[in-house]
Amino acid sequence: MALKTFKPRSCGMRFRVAPTFEEITEVKPVKKLTQAVRKTAGRNNYGRITTRHHGGGAKQRLRLVDFRRNRFDIEATVKDIAYDPTRSANLALVVYADGVKSYILAPDGLKVGAKIMNGPKAEATLGNCLPLSQIPLGLMVHAIELIPGRGAKIARSAGNACQVMARDGGTVTLKMPSGEVRMFDGRCLACIGSVGNKDWGSIQLGKAGRKRYLGIRPTVRGVAMNPVDHPMGGGEGRTSGGSHPRSPWGQLAKGGKTRSKRKASDKLIVKRRK
Repeated sequence: MALKTFKPRSCGMRFRVAPTFEEITEVKPVKKLTQAVRKTAGRNNYGRITTRHHGGGAKQRLRLVDFRRNRFDIEATVKDIAYDPTRSANLALVVYADGVKSYILAPDGLKVGAKIMNGPKAEATLGNCLPLSQIPLGLMVHAIELIPGRGAKIARSAGNACQVMARDGGTVTLKMPSGEVRMFDGRCLACIGSVGNKDWGSIQLGKAGRKRYLGIRPTVRGVAMNPVDHPMGGGEGRTSGGSHPRSPWGQLAKGGKTRSKRKASDKLIVKRRK
């Protein structure tokens, strides 16, 4: 994905960096592979705000992405590269030999007309999906299952990928995007290549309104509030809160570990992330 800048004809255009969408070929999504997004504005079934700073936003239709890739040994052709408004990665619309259509995550370098396949008999080439135990060492993979048959959970956002480091018995060791080294069941499926749309992180919205299009409302700093509204509020003149950073309900916000100390998957982690 290439990026473009704009002439500063307005304040919002001056710093805007936007994608060119030159790789997108799909004009209209396949309606059967989409569903409506019902917005909640961060409220639960009682009408109470459980997630702050949500609300508004443009209408979107969720693309139903095939994360299981369980149509084995059937060749598929990439018909289109599609835009997805609800995720950072682009999608590829594939048509299987038996006529079934589905969306998959588009790996970097996948072109319209390319042939892909899923299953143990597939070759370790770009876009193919096969068990980790059959992927050569050193290759980059994405859309990786944590539990066989449950669908991809790891490395699904734009530009992400894991590297196959080692194999030992029925387990495969991967280096995660965070730097963590972790063991996976060799039967877990993974797709060859890294997720496309690598420049997504360099996009600059340029103005507050574009943040509102995404359904994100303004965030007010705690130190800018009064003591009645936030534990870090108040003070004569500018202060940094006078206490450690914390949430409006007093929960410390920095430095504390959030991972459970008795998590079953601890034994699968070879090296912690930095």
